[in-house]
Amino acid sequence: MLSITCYGGVGEIGGNKILLEDGNTHLFFDFGFPFKKRARYFEEFLNPRPGAGLLDLLETGLLPPIEGILRSDLTSKTLWDKFAGSPLRRELTLDGVLLSHAHVDHSGYISFLRDDIPIFTTITTAFISKAMQDSAPPNFEREVCYSLPKGSKRGYLRSAGTYKPRPFAFMDCPALSEEAQDFWYSSPRKKKPLSTETYLCAPEKIGNLKLKCFPVDHSIPGAAAFAVETSSGWVGYTGDLRFHGKYGYQTEQFIEEMNKLHPYILFCEGTRLKEKRGASEEEAFNNCLNGVKQANDLVIADFGARNVERLVSFYNIARETGRNLVIMGKDAFLLDAMHLTSEKIPSIDEFTDILIYKDFKSRLSHWEAEIHRHYGDKIITASQIRENIDNIILCLSYWDALDLVDISPKGGTYIYSSSEVFDEEGAMDMRRLANWIDHFGMQGIGLPREDLNWDIPENEKGYHSSGHACGADLLDLIRRINPKVLIPIHTEDPGFFVDNLRGTDIEVRPPVEGEMMTFPPV
Repeated sequence: MLSITCYGGVGEIGGNKILLEDGNTHLFFDFGFPFKKRARYFEEFLNPRPGAGLLDLLETGLLPPIEGILRSDLTSKTLWDKFAGSPLRRELTLDGVLLSHAHVDHSGYISFLRDDIPIFTTITTAFISKAMQDSAPPNFEREVCYSLPKGSKRGYLRSAGTYKPRPFAFMDCPALSEEAQDFWYSSPRKKKPLSTETYLCAPEKIGNLKLKCFPVDHSIPGAAAFAVETSSGWVGYTGDLRFHGKYGYQTEQFIEEMNKLHPYILFCEGTRLKEKRGASEEEAFNNCLNGVKQANDLVIADFGARNVERLVSFYNIARETGRNLVIMGKDAFLLDAMHLTSEKIPSIDEFTDILIYKDFKSRLSHWEAEIHRHYGDKIITASQIRENIDNIILCLSYWDALDLVDISPKGGTYIYSSSEVFDEEGAMDMRRLANWIDHFGMQGIGLPREDLNWDIPENEKGYHSSGHACGADLLDLIRRINPKVLIPIHTEDPGFFVDNLRGTDIEVRPPVEGEMMTFPPV
């Protein structure tokens, strides 16, 4: 019998952890970082203790107490004894995780799964995840592609041994090129590569269940939806998607193919249910172009690091306005990794006018030193930006604000082309960003404002194109796929689907976190 249990993404945006069990096959749709839930207990200077293993995460409910799927080097028998009375406590084996895309609210807590559990995803999602991990400081909450095993010393867990890669199954990849293999096996420690034989190409099943993967349009390359054939019929999972990007046709194709399967169950995201259909990528391009044309000094473009469509848009804007586009080293590293997976993602060598900013650092990490070595003629310093400040579009974000101290602009335009504010933590970040913009006398465009309850002024909307479909588009998607059962996930308002699908043949079943739902076989 088919059973489904949602351990995350219930009444929240992100943190998806959806367990599907059918016969001897057990799998998760995503295993994400639960930002909102985590913020109830932790913040910048109060974090889960790596030396305590999974104790803090299990205590606060950020991870379900399921023995057999979580890393043994981060647990112990005494730890499991502590949670023996939990109603969610159980034992389980796992055939894999279907990872929809590389945003950490869907991928981050793969870090805590056993390192022999395979991750089924697109090659682009896998390579983005690895590039993000390679270029970030060590963080035991972000060990998605490889983990650093821990060993106990006087009751405290410390690093022990070398990095251990997770097995990945690339859903859309018949074979890896030699250059792609070199990247996939490379270790952040340089001296010793990760072990080989860590991937499988184009699998057709997970466990005993037939599997399908569909590319969809989202704000990050490599996003996918999934379908699994169970004893009750096909079960579909949208992941995160939209219609208004360059690859909106992929979402349309997913709807057509999913409808042909006559699915019994569809999991559907609901991030932007009550919003109107927002700006398309083309509209965002035109608005940002006009903003740059009106600027007389430095222009800063703030957008998601993995949003390649937006990067290409600002590159074209730079060329049209006679400016150079400057990106950060970590973005160059990420772009190189993504290019290995698809010819649709341009290489830095194809961007003739692109430059790479040289951060103020006493020592470069291995990956960044390689970027500087390979693109030596494209490296630009803060003083060189100052000398050509009215000919530059600088791509940075709130997290790079300290680089403004070195550049020291006196005025300029800050174009915020990134996601909206979802929570109080995001609101605090936006307050700080506004302070930096004011400190350097810059004009901010498209920023969410506190006096508007973190909305964007009407005359400044359209500089960003959301990665999510609006409510009307999602209802159209659901009706066209026509499942028997709709399970809303990744939303704060599951009642929206109940209200708007009432009177149809589609049963809406909002999940309860940790509560198993069962479905009869066909």
